Amino acid sequence: MEIIFSLDEIGQAAQHVLAQNPKKVILFNGDMGAGKTTFIKSLSKQLGVTDATSSPTFSLVNEYDAAEGHKVFHFDVYRLKNEGEAYDMGMDDYLYSGEWCFIEWAEKIPSLIPQQHSTIHISVLADGSRRLLLQ
Repeated sequence: MEIIFSLDEIGQAAQHVLAQNPKKVILFNGDMGAGKTTFIKSLSKQLGVTDATSSPTFSLVNEYDAAEGHKVFHFDVYRLKNEGEAYDMGMDDYLYSGEWCFIEWAEKIPSLIPQQHSTIHISVLADGSRRLLLQ
């Protein structure tokens, strides 16, 4: 599925993605500055997260309470040196928890990614809008 959206339309784009019933583990690909974190914030809001959300660049994972007692885990594994660091933090437990897991820079941890996952690729178009591909 492909969506082209402006930043003003990001909420509707997030609703559209969730309406596609993606897997609960979603990998986010795109260049730095493409809007991965911003889109994850919007998805989280659509899932009922009311807390302020931010990039977990230094903490590696942020945990949020979502609607109906569910959780959203947002990972940014850009700073990991190897997959062993992800194992050490218990990342595999998060990924198989049945809760929403949004992962930026997942190519750094290929052995940990569950077989059942979705992938979102975000790119910036010349006019500043975003192109999102959901697989």
